[in-house]
Amino acid sequence: MEQWLSVISEVGFPIVVTLFLLNRIESKLDTLNHSIQMLPMQLEKK
Repeated sequence: MEQWLSVISEVGFPIVVTLFLLNRIESKLDTLNHSIQMLPMQLEKK
C-alpha cells in the first residue's frame, strides 16, 4: 500500500499539471481556429 501512495504522489502532480496546460492550450486553439475561419469574411469586407 505504501508503494502505491508513493507512485501516486510522484505521478499525480505531473498529470494534473499536464491536464491543466492542455486545457489552456485547447481554449487558445479554439480562439485561433475561429479567427482563421473569420479571416476570409473580413478580407471580403475590405
